[in-house]
Amino acid sequence: MKKQRLTFKNILSMNGMGVLIAFIILCIMLSIFTSNFLSVGNIMVVLRQSVWVGIISIGMTFIIATGEIDLSIGSLIGFAGMCCAAMIQNYQMNIYLAMILTLVIGAAVGVVNGFLSARLGIASFIATLATQQILRGLIYVYTRGIPIYGLNYRELTSIAQGYVGFVPVPIIILAVVSAIFWYILYRTKFGRNVITIGSNRDAAKLVGINVETTKLKVYIIMGVLGAISGMLLVARSEAAVVEAGSGYETDAIAAVVIGGTSMAGGSANLLGCLLGAVLMTTIRNGLNLMKVDSSWHQVVIGIVIILALIFDKFAHRNTSN
Repeated sequence: MKKQRLTFKNILSMNGMGVLIAFIILCIMLSIFTSNFLSVGNIMVVLRQSVWVGIISIGMTFIIATGEIDLSIGSLIGFAGMCCAAMIQNYQMNIYLAMILTLVIGAAVGVVNGFLSARLGIASFIATLATQQILRGLIYVYTRGIPIYGLNYRELTSIAQGYVGFVPVPIIILAVVSAIFWYILYRTKFGRNVITIGSNRDAAKLVGINVETTKLKVYIIMGVLGAISGMLLVARSEAAVVEAGSGYETDAIAAVVIGGTSMAGGSANLLGCLLGAVLMTTIRNGLNLMKVDSSWHQVVIGIVIILALIFDKFAHRNTSN
């Protein structure tokens, strides 16, 4: 067999290779321009902060793999966190019951998104944009802009602030969630159906795949993962703030695309999306270490997203040729 040359075109075709290269370059640059980027404490901070985006990036991988999008996930994180906090603090509900009900709420939001997009045929961009506005509006209606404080309960805070040995519990949760959905995506019929739908919706129908039901399930997965991320944020800060989760949808989409999942659908790279989540968090961490004004953070993230989309376009073109 003739050995293939490692050209730039071939690198573009290697799913997820871009994020690894970008991450290595970024780490080298930050280690040069900052004094404590490579410290153990800072690395642990980056890994812990990557969890929130990493969890929803897994769900976003499923969504984008089917050729759809979910712009509501940031608002869902805030809404789920608020619901959990309100049930515990305002209504004195059992903490474990409140967390279970929060997962149900996340799944219910996923059902709504899935119904609008898959069943009614509304473009997912529009459907989830509307859901995004509704959820964020409900947060303000209930809280009137006032955060819910005082969530210093061991049963709750342990999931975001605790350790198992020297490993933070959030990282363990991310590892478990990643393992579960890696198996679902790559080792089950449902996972194969997700990829098939994204590759060719009409062909998927011809081979007997229930496209609408599969997409509905994907949105439910997204909703549940969003609820988990929302609870982790509340547990970390011991409060539910009205802007919680704001902008997380852009980080998740960027992480997925940078990680090698094509916006055109029909491909999925869970490991790549997790590396993408770490990359996005590292960028924010590096900007903070370099004392860059927070106003510029969104500018930099926007540029990263544009570069990711350009990279995805070239990668998709080269793969299809």
